[in-house]
Formats: sequence, structure tokens, C-alpha cells
Amino acid sequence: MGTTEVAGTPERVVVLDTGELDAALALGVTPVGAVRTDVSHALPSYIEDAGVDASDIAAVGTIAEPDLEAIAALDPDLILSNAVRHAEVYEQLSGIAPTVFAESIGESWQENVLLAGEALGRADEAQDLLDEHAARAAEVGALFGDPAATEVSVVRFLDGTLIRLYGEGSFIGSVLADVGFARPDVQRTAETFVEISPEQVTQADGDLLFHAAYGEEGATASGQVTAGPLWGSIPAVADGRAFEVDDDRWFLALGPIGADLVLDDLEELAGRL
Repeated sequence: MGTTEVAGTPERVVVLDTGELDAALALGVTPVGAVRTDVSHALPSYIEDAGVDASDIAAVGTIAEPDLEAIAALDPDLILSNAVRHAEVYEQLSGIAPTVFAESIGESWQENVLLAGEALGRADEAQDLLDEHAARAAEVGALFGDPAATEVSVVRFLDGTLIRLYGEGSFIGSVLADVGFARPDVQRTAETFVEISPEQVTQADGDLLFHAAYGEEGATASGQVTAGPLWGSIPAVADGRAFEVDDDRWFLALGPIGADLVLDDLEELAGRL
């Protein structure tokens, strides 16, 4: 969004998306305020799973509708978000405090961590986090022998009409690529996801299949689809190679804490295969 001058080291930071929340916490900065998703009044559960205390982070609206008055009331000295979510309110936000936006989300999560690190005065720490992620991802990949010989399918249920197959251009696609996995043909796309209908769910097959549900509607849809005959006919499902995963850490995290928890899941799975 141009140039932003951040004076000194920010101490009262407000974050307006889950990627910025993850990055700040990973860098040792607890925001004074953060938005919630549109399906929960709580922060993503994976934060607690990682042992991070986020109990004092005030709510400032939702990702879709940040509460500008609540943000201003916290007297922040830095606001972190991205142009994908909040380009339309950049001027209002920058009138409250210096505001730094990432250009994109998903696959660009590592670039966004570096940007957040620069804005927070913790650039070296941000690079260290990414170096540690790359090293651990390679270690986890080695647990699967030749990970490039394994096609991993990623499925997310949103509601009764939409199912997403996540592509290489997503956060989870990036993490899987770091591990070294291959992807099924339909998911070899720079797009974040490909949408299919429940009637097309057999396209979700892979050597390994991971699936999750977003919110209550997603959970309902997941229950309906996974109980149906089409789901059961998918070879990965029939052969016991389909695994339910936590939606918060695989899809909402968009940062190093979530990525590390995904690697935890994959490491645990490698020990069972």
C-alpha cells in the first residue's frame, strides 16, 4: 500500500487476520487486539495447542468486518493486516496508527512473516523462524522415504454445496511442498483452491488424503459427505489412507506456529504408516 513509517519498536500491536496473528505471536509479540473469524468468538484453537497464552488479546471485530472504533480505543502503535482482506479500509486504519499490509495471503506466508518481522523490529528473528521451518520440514519429509513419490490430497468442507481441494498456491500447499510431497493433478494449481460439488468428491483421491471442516456448517457437510457412498468409494478412504485434521492449524494459521503444528501432525502420522 506504499510506504509506512514505524517509529521505534511497536508495543501495542493490532492484527486483523490469522496470518498476522500467527506471525506476531511466533515472533514473541502478543497483540493487544485481534479480529475473530466469522464462525467463532474465540481465537483459533491451535494457538492454545502451541502453548501460547492469548487470553488478554481483545476482540476487534471479525476478519470480514473489523471494528474501527474498538481498534482506535486500544491506542495501537502498529496495525498489521493484508491487502486481500482490508484494502478498502486502509486509509481509515492508517489514520489510527502506522499500518503495514502484506500484498497477498496463503502461499506467500513466509514473505509475510519477514514483512511482519521488519515492521515489529524483529527481522532477524523472522528469518530464524523460517530457517528452522525449512530444516524441520526436510526432516519430516525424510520420515516418508521419498515424499515426492506420495501425492497428498487436501480437502476442506465449508457447507452443503462447497468442497474445496487446496492447491499449491495455499498455505497448506506451501507447507506440503516444503516437506517434499507431490500433489494430485487437480490440486497442482497456483490457485488457493479448486471448488467441487459433493457429487464430484471422488476427485479428492490421493495417496494420502487429509480433510477438515470450517465451522458448524462445514462440520455438518463433512458428516453428510463422509457418510455417503461416494466418499467411501475413494481409494484413499477405502484403504484407510484418509485422515481428519484440525481446520484451525491446517487452514487458518497461515504462519510459522500453524506450520509447525502441521509438521507435528505429519510426523505423528509417519510413525503410524
